[in-house]
Amino acid sequence: MINKFDHKYIKINYKNILDAYCNGIFPMAENIDSSDVFWVKPKNRGVINPYKINIRRKLKRFINTEPFKIKINTDFIGVIEACSEITNSRENTWINPSIRDVFIELHYKGYAHSIECYSNDDIVGGLYGVAIGGMFFGESMFSRMTNASKVALLHLIDRLKVGNFVLLDTQFITEHLKTMGAYEIDQESFLIILKKALKINSDFYKMSKPGVLDINLYPKSGNY
Repeated sequence: MINKFDHKYIKINYKNILDAYCNGIFPMAENIDSSDVFWVKPKNRGVINPYKINIRRKLKRFINTEPFKIKINTDFIGVIEACSEITNSRENTWINPSIRDVFIELHYKGYAHSIECYSNDDIVGGLYGVAIGGMFFGESMFSRMTNASKVALLHLIDRLKVGNFVLLDTQFITEHLKTMGAYEIDQESFLIILKKALKINSDFYKMSKPGVLDINLYPKSGNY
């Protein structure tokens, strides 16, 4: 359930977005055509503990086939645009032009990152989010081929573990995310974890630099 932190619509910029995340709130728009943005503070927060992941055997078998080429931060704009597309399975989106533009700015400033999955030369899935301290705030994901977004998420989880991150904030929880180990905590508990995590000097690039991921770093079923 969405709980609007402030019913007044706001003008966002990269600085107040970062400040909002550090205080447990985040921006949304009513839909892609809306020019307005508002703050959101869920009563319950969807999260994933990177160190406690247990995926289904079918997905384990799938990732062992190494079905996609994984890239890091090579097409952030392409990812956020794909996440905001209206499709048969997604009739609306909270990513309006204002949100899109400010997250692209966050990417150029080194805060926002994308994980991309490719089949041949086509991007077929991915996700993006924001890293601050020991927290990674997942924003959105998309999939044009079966399990592409799940593979991107598994690589993100591996990267967060290597980089000494504490928690992956999914904001809300879905059945899709539950299969990947997501669960809910109340906002008060989330803020306690957040306060501690922000003091940690985590490194999103400790596993690898931006670009094509080495096949040796591909998600392995034994890790989950």
